[in-house]
Amino acid sequence: MLRILVLLLALANGLYFAWSQGALQAYGLAPAQQSEPQRLQQQIRPELLRVVTAEEARASAQASAAAAPARECLQAGIFTEAEAAALRERAQALLPEGRWALQPATIPARWIVYMGRFTDADQFNKKRAELRARRVSFEVLSQPPLEPGLSLGGFATQEAAAAELAALSQRGVRTARVVQERAAQQGQILRLPAVDDALRPALAQLAPALAEKPLRACD
Repeated sequence: MLRILVLLLALANGLYFAWSQGALQAYGLAPAQQSEPQRLQQQIRPELLRVVTAEEARASAQASAAAAPARECLQAGIFTEAEAAALRERAQALLPEGRWALQPATIPARWIVYMGRFTDADQFNKKRAELRARRVSFEVLSQPPLEPGLSLGGFATQEAAAAELAALSQRGVRTARVVQERAAQQGQILRLPAVDDALRPALAQLAPALAEKPLRACD
């Protein structure tokens, strides 16, 4: 019995070997052909395939990025309800849908450590020279009624500004004071998430509706 089982196993192995090598193809018994040219026939436009190096792939990606139009996010505001209504009407006429939005926003109050207003240019320049000598950073203010003046730092609360003033006094700053640069504001901002060269001509026409509020990079 064991001898018959061994013979049957050997016969089965022989038949499998003959089948796998295609020896039984004439009898309609053969495995699916996985070699050429069948696989070549299944390829889709193989002439477009090319093996590239890592450097070539990186250069190609950089070239594609350079060819894509440059886009940037810009915003303006804050606008009052009346300003926003006028701006919305103008934007709907000039800008493609989905390329802009008016969004509710709140600008917090801002306090500064302030020097000014200076009565003449000589006094203004002298004070700036003194601050540089003490290595105190400052910003020239250009908005009325604080100009001509200097900001030695901006803060979200009056208490924080007062603490900075006290620290500056220890460094010899004597004539500065804390003032509120702006009160808290609620309104809307114009947001343009993807400005490219194609959109800029329309933005130039939109400028009169911005109420002298400049476009700047998004926060």
